[in-house]
Amino acid sequence: MGFSVSQAAKQAKTAARQLAKLTSQQKDAVLLSVAEQLEADIPNILAANQKDLDAAKENGLAESLQDRLKLDEGRVKAIANAVRDIARQDDPVGSINNIKSLPSGIRVGKMRIPLGVIAMIYEARPNVTIDAAALCIKAGNAVILRGGKEALYSNLAMASCLHNALKEHGIGVDAAVVIPDPDRAIMQELMTLSEDVDLIIPRGGEGLIRYVTENSRIPVIQHYKGVCHLYVDAEADLSKALNILDNGKTQRVSVCNSLETLLVNQAVAAEFLPEVAKLFQDKSVKVHACERALPYFEGLANTQAELASEDDWNAEYLAMEIAIRVVDDFDMGVEHIQDYGSGHTEVIVTQNYSLANRFTREVNSAVVMVNASSRFSDGGELGLGAEIGISTSKLHAYGPMGAESLTTEKFVVLGEGQIRH
Repeated sequence: MGFSVSQAAKQAKTAARQLAKLTSQQKDAVLLSVAEQLEADIPNILAANQKDLDAAKENGLAESLQDRLKLDEGRVKAIANAVRDIARQDDPVGSINNIKSLPSGIRVGKMRIPLGVIAMIYEARPNVTIDAAALCIKAGNAVILRGGKEALYSNLAMASCLHNALKEHGIGVDAAVVIPDPDRAIMQELMTLSEDVDLIIPRGGEGLIRYVTENSRIPVIQHYKGVCHLYVDAEADLSKALNILDNGKTQRVSVCNSLETLLVNQAVAAEFLPEVAKLFQDKSVKVHACERALPYFEGLANTQAELASEDDWNAEYLAMEIAIRVVDDFDMGVEHIQDYGSGHTEVIVTQNYSLANRFTREVNSAVVMVNASSRFSDGGELGLGAEIGISTSKLHAYGPMGAESLTTEKFVVLGEGQIRH
């Protein structure tokens, strides 16, 4: 008998009720067991991951996706440590906040509660299997995990760790369902199960997110793409700017918080862009530059440069590739970000306190940074332990989503027999 996603969703809904009753100590104990299971099972996880990597190479999977797919001992330990970080955090569920007394005599507050059942649909990202499950457990939610076929063996190996930890603490494995069949029809059916699934979070390429958004009968949190900008101001410390550019663009190009567009104030372009050209020559970064920036990059060895098109300002390259534009002033830089940004992460480098404040007020992306690398736009780096995704839609969450983003609030009213007149 094949896998039934509708049956799995019903069982997850039942499991969610059990999870919602767990104390903070019980949830944290489960998470610590998950971390221990991961580290104890590293050889099996890596063997499963190698099967996925071999298939990925054979099928010509893009290098950026192969990088996200690849696990090694260090990456598995980092995933386990992220689970421990989540366990150490305060429980987002159960406390009543902002209690106030009203003229009627009733007292009113809001209590955070789990969402219920969350479905994750993702591609070649085996870390999501654990990150998502750990955050859902912390927030008292059950989770249904539908990874891509590219990471099937890795996901199943991690599912074994999850299920062992749940069973160790007397919790049904239906609390964390890992769909064992990558058949697209199962994903399509999952998106229709609105009676049992409360939220869908897709993680992957823009095509996947748009497909899920357009076809789901269940609310969806979107993360379309990360067109992240760095604006180098006329009053920037240029050595800081170069380091932030290097880290943001070249440290790990396959991730959504890597830089895709560099904006340089014309006042510092003649000083800064030759240094950028040296950096990109050393790192073999391809450049799509505006007319004012292009001359700085033409004729350099190891650096391919061409005139930027309109498409380049919207591009998420996820490669050693970047768009560069010289802007007249701060206002033109902000306007460019407002026109072409994807709502993910934007950075300004400046020593001007007033302009830094204007940037944080006027740029309304999910994460706005002053004099810091875009690579910090990550749940783990921002103190969430891990993230279930980065929302670029403003409802119901915005930016990296930790455990608290997987809850909602209900009103709690405390009275002493009052009736309404």
